[in-house]
Amino acid sequence: MEAHFTTYFGQLMLIKLRHRLRSRHAIDDVRQETFLRVFRILRSEPGVRQPEKLGALVNSVCNNVFLETCRTRRHEELPDELREAAASDDALDGLITEEQRREVQRVLDELPERDRRLLRAVFLDEASREEVCAEFQVDRDYLRVLLHRAKESFRARFRQSEGSIRQGSTARPLLRSS
Repeated sequence: MEAHFTTYFGQLMLIKLRHRLRSRHAIDDVRQETFLRVFRILRSEPGVRQPEKLGALVNSVCNNVFLETCRTRRHEELPDELREAAASDDALDGLITEEQRREVQRVLDELPERDRRLLRAVFLDEASREEVCAEFQVDRDYLRVLLHRAKESFRARFRQSEGSIRQGSTARPLLRSS
């Protein structure tokens, strides 16, 4: 019975989530968490009072799990450019050119030292938030602010860099922070 349930609702959730999430891994995480929560409800003492609304229950739980996932990943997600630079030697590695790697590294090197250290610690070294807070002597709330600013600075510099390349300029502007 559970196999039929997961197959049926799993396909519906896949259709719904593949337009909202980038990776298959993220979709699978949301689907698994949704099934876990729905099965807990079904096995609980009151269970489901209106079985004809089971589809609506699964859909609502899926929506809630999706929103929770987005909230938690919003501050932890890498900028696309940095994610590509940090990709390991797996299948993605073949898709990323050496020029892109050099460009991301160049943009990182142009960032203020604090932003560069912060982005490397969080995204490349994958240090825990507690370690990063201790290193930078800030609390988690302010770390979130610093991280947001560093990511925005990286994105802006990377876009500016891409613009100069598209315009055919061989000389790249030297970006210095004050």
